[in-house]
Amino acid sequence: MAYIKAGNDAAGHPVQIFYEDWGQGAPVVLIHGWPLDHTMWEHQAVALAKAGKRVIAYDRRGFGRSSRPWGGYDYDTLAADLNALLTELDLTGVTLVGFSMGGGEIARYIGNYGQERLARVAFVSAVTPYMLQTGDNPDGVPQKVFDGMHEGILKDRFAFLESFAKDFYGQSMISHPVSQAVLNWNQTVTTLAAPNATDDCVTSFSGTDFRDNLKKVTVPTLVIHGDKDQTVPFAVSGERTAKMVAGAELKVYEGEPHGLFFTAKDKLTADLLAFVGK
Repeated sequence: MAYIKAGNDAAGHPVQIFYEDWGQGAPVVLIHGWPLDHTMWEHQAVALAKAGKRVIAYDRRGFGRSSRPWGGYDYDTLAADLNALLTELDLTGVTLVGFSMGGGEIARYIGNYGQERLARVAFVSAVTPYMLQTGDNPDGVPQKVFDGMHEGILKDRFAFLESFAKDFYGQSMISHPVSQAVLNWNQTVTTLAAPNATDDCVTSFSGTDFRDNLKKVTVPTLVIHGDKDQTVPFAVSGERTAKMVAGAELKVYEGEPHGLFFTAKDKLTADLLAFVGK
């Protein structure tokens, strides 16, 4: 088991970030989505390592096996955690792959730390450029949607996460893109996250504006998004991200929901392998 120290929390306690480090070769850092942990990347991580890449997948603070501090779930702090990982491992020529909330870490990392260590980036079902509907972002998601998420988490976090997973994977009475075993795994992983981190991260990924950060992205960029994503709608996020990053390659997964790392795992794996191999 491997950890790096990402500074101290407000009480002076060290924040330890857990990561797995597989294979050898050009480094690929996988950043998980909310409210999961690094194990969501199982299929892609194994394939990338077998293809001759060094794959590093870590748990965001508050999730998985990383420290569970009371605070620090804003994107500046989360980007600092990513920077601590890249610095401690002295990684260069890195491909960053961020899923959902993890796409925000990529954008804010580049905004705050630049691209010196990076070779390319991939935004997968990402929350960028700006989720929240505001006066200057009229096509965003209304605040009441996120208020409902907060209310659900505080009322019955376990029931909320069980229901949330169904939209996440596109599960319905007539559609079963994932097995019950996957839903059981999802429930276990998400309920083991710190409750304060689960709630605070909703505020972060809904209300953080990454538009200026995306303007600084000049490395080769891949944007992947499902056009049936009910969690992070394509028109609000993937489509706009691809337009904001000059030269970005956009791949739209027809009929796929948010959790395409599993529902379209083979396609996603193949596209990432092709991208990092360039």
